[in-house]
Amino acid sequence: MDNKIVENIIPSQPPIESQSDAHVLKSRLEWGEPALTILDVRDRQVHNQGHITGAMPMPLNELVDRATATIAKSRDIYVYGSNDEETAQAAQLLRNAGFEHVSELRGGLPAWKAIGGATEGVVEAKVPPSAGAYNVVDRMKEHTEQAEKDV
Repeated sequence: MDNKIVENIIPSQPPIESQSDAHVLKSRLEWGEPALTILDVRDRQVHNQGHITGAMPMPLNELVDRATATIAKSRDIYVYGSNDEETAQAAQLLRNAGFEHVSELRGGLPAWKAIGGATEGVVEAKVPPSAGAYNVVDRMKEHTEQAEKDV
């Protein structure tokens, strides 16, 4: 049987950028694109309080050893820390260790939460998601109301 018919139906994923905003990652997850890993390089206790759903905890001081032991060098990796400087440091450590597709998630967890990204953890479980977490119309209303408050 000739597989040429279906060969180009699913477009290949373009290489990830060295920096990404939360929308890029959320879009990939919503489209069900596999083969990516999210790494949280913050302290384990901070990670347990709240993190992006599915993010693997790999504190900065253990990052290279743990990542090398568990993640393929060619895998798409989105990394975030406590701030953009820590995120950049973690990404550079991974690149220096030979990881080919590493992207710094700009804004980290706060940016992720700002766009209604799914979170989990001790603190996150106590804060019920807003209606906008599940409905784009409600999310737009929340955004508009917040924008009016900021003015």
